[in-house]
Amino acid sequence: MIDINYSWRFALCALAIWRIAHLLARENGPWDLIERLRASLGSGVLGRLMDCFYSLSFLISLPPAIWMSSSWMQLLVQWLALSAVACLLERAMQGWQRSHRVIPVSASYLDKVIGGGV
Repeated sequence: MIDINYSWRFALCALAIWRIAHLLARENGPWDLIERLRASLGSGVLGRLMDCFYSLSFLISLPPAIWMSSSWMQLLVQWLALSAVACLLERAMQGWQRSHRVIPVSASYLDKVIGGGV
């Protein structure tokens, strides 16, 4: 029988892993802190790591997997499973973004709309 508490922990950890990996690999972060960190790391190993969502999710999923595991086999399986769920979420979001393109709106257009000019 599946423990509901375990299922919730697993799901929440997988979502958190996706969010952190996505922030580090794909976003600039608040006040462009992540972008500056990524630029400061350059093109070395750590810099390339920051650009790879899949590698980040693999590394970020290790601490939650350790926390949730009670044996070496559980650790291995949960580590891979948490990273896999994060990777699946990333792929799903990429597909959603392709099918729901957001067209940037210029500030002048917004001024016209807000000001009642359109």
